Amino acid sequence: MNRKVSVIEDLDGKKIVFIHDIKFKGKRAVNWNEVKEYLKNYVGEFYNIVANNEMIYIGNDLPSEYTGSKYTYKLKGTVAKAKANAAQGIPELLETAQGGSYRENHKEKHNRNAKYGWYRYDSRFALPVYNEQEEIERYNVFHASMIIRHSEDRKKYLYDIIDIKKEMSNSLE
Repeated sequence: MNRKVSVIEDLDGKKIVFIHDIKFKGKRAVNWNEVKEYLKNYVGEFYNIVANNEMIYIGNDLPSEYTGSKYTYKLKGTVAKAKANAAQGIPELLETAQGGSYRENHKEKHNRNAKYGWYRYDSRFALPVYNEQEEIERYNVFHASMIIRHSEDRKKYLYDIIDIKKEMSNSLE
């Protein structure tokens, strides 16, 4: 899997995952089947959140949930493309994650796969914006919340990335 991703710190010392290539393009809509196939490359991998030394696994459910969740279904335009392309930076998004707020599981359908509840971590990523000559003009910075499920096997799994918002004051030239 060829990825062009790096991590930098902004002026405030906060980490930003730079995704240097737009893999999932399209004038109209994102091809979520392509994103799903791409995400399957991560299944079975695990990554460490540096801030708290938590190990996060990538399970079989990530590709389907990431591309087929109610949240994803409602996405349009820039935010849909941002979520699709954020898939390229999942390892770094997890490694640089901050927060880790806990929420108990209240839905019966998740009694097994989130038996011990849910965690929400925050991360940031940047995607290039191209001009007419296909040169990078600037980078747009986005905030994202990563949803982690704590399963009955006592492991924590990335479940989805939601609440993606473009940071208006942070376009990096």
